[in-house]
Amino acid sequence: MSIKDIIRAWKDSSYRESLSEEQLAQLPSNPIGEVLSEEELLVINGGMRNTCWTDQNGVCSCDTDIYCVSDAARC
Repeated sequence: MSIKDIIRAWKDSSYRESLSEEQLAQLPSNPIGEVLSEEELLVINGGMRNTCWTDQNGVCSCDTDIYCVSDAARC
């Protein structure tokens, strides 16, 4: 596997999923570690938990500026 193919496999999940088991076995570990999904990245906040609440006007607020979702699970 060429260096170009290795880097592409690290960066492109669609390309990585198209590789055979033999090719995947030859693929070295990504030096940056596991790649997180967008959803996982949204909930990471420097190791702190993002606390959300709904005020008396029904507005969702959070204790950080990272993000605040207004679904029932978070507010």
